[in-house]
Amino acid sequence: MMESIIAKSDVRDVLERALEGQRLSAQDGVRLFESDDISASGAVANEIRMRINGNRAYYVVNRHINYTDICKNRCRFCAFSRNEGDSDAYAMSVDEIVHRAETEWQAMKFSELHIVGGLHPDLPLSYYTEMLSALSKRFPSVHIQAFTAVEIAHIAEVAGITIQQALIELRDAGLGSIPGGGAEVFSPRVRSIVCPEKMSGKKWLEVIRQAHQLGIKSNSTMLYGHVETYQERVEHMIALRDLQDQTGGFMTFIPLKFHAANTDLIGLASPMSAIDDLKVYSVARLIIDNIPHLKVFWIMLGLKLVQVALSFGADDFDGTVVEEKITHRAGASTPEGLTVAVIKHLIEETGHVPVERDTVYNLISTEQI
Repeated sequence: MMESIIAKSDVRDVLERALEGQRLSAQDGVRLFESDDISASGAVANEIRMRINGNRAYYVVNRHINYTDICKNRCRFCAFSRNEGDSDAYAMSVDEIVHRAETEWQAMKFSELHIVGGLHPDLPLSYYTEMLSALSKRFPSVHIQAFTAVEIAHIAEVAGITIQQALIELRDAGLGSIPGGGAEVFSPRVRSIVCPEKMSGKKWLEVIRQAHQLGIKSNSTMLYGHVETYQERVEHMIALRDLQDQTGGFMTFIPLKFHAANTDLIGLASPMSAIDDLKVYSVARLIIDNIPHLKVFWIMLGLKLVQVALSFGADDFDGTVVEEKITHRAGASTPEGLTVAVIKHLIEETGHVPVERDTVYNLISTEQI
């Protein structure tokens, strides 16, 4: 069956090697992006996905909290960040963060708190450790996934300590794992255009390397659909693959679709088609052969396309989210949160089995298997 699907494909040789378990090169990845045969590459990506994760589609009951929008970087692609003193800028106190989580806890017992924010120039290390300690004390069964590699480097810089010291302080206060944000695209050319103030891709990888060495797992991401080339996308994926070879600390890869509204990149970025989006997922599953999960962030991709992506290599639906500000300030029209019932229904419509997990992919609802 698979042989007939790929028989006439212009990238048949690449797909055959992927099916045989051979590692694909950067050139292979570029060819996959350039090919119009999305059906063949999608079918092979789905086959690889089935070999790794079977017919499962994972989800997590989580709650997002964006603790501040004040950020010293003000990246061009970001519609979320504000300057200190702006009329709509905010920074939540630790008590406010705990209260925000408490409010949602009464309605839905989440297993994950996902916490990210801007690079506030004045918040001390104690703010972050007290936040983690307070949340851990109030929600001892909840995994806290917090602070991107960029935030961690910033926290260390403000505190005047090394990144390793900052990671140890945060881990000991209750940090469970690190989200994948801030990676954008590692290419120096791209970063000089979209986020010139942000730390380099090389430093992002180094922060994550140190986290993995301390036993702190993380996600990984790529922000696509702005000024990057196919080559730069593939090089980004391979850099993640190389680090995973060394540390084994990445849990999932998450392609993040760029939204241009209210950013400084309007006019530079061309709108992505659904075909382009699906190529990102299928190529990612074929290139990144050592990160076990490929997640669709439905906030950015949209619910209908997320369902399709589950047959193009993706195996993770993300979660309930509840409140999301970063993408919605950039024009996202998706809901800010979903109920478990809706998530399960959307997954079941695709023919996959919905499976609840915790942050580190321990199964919660094993009766569904």
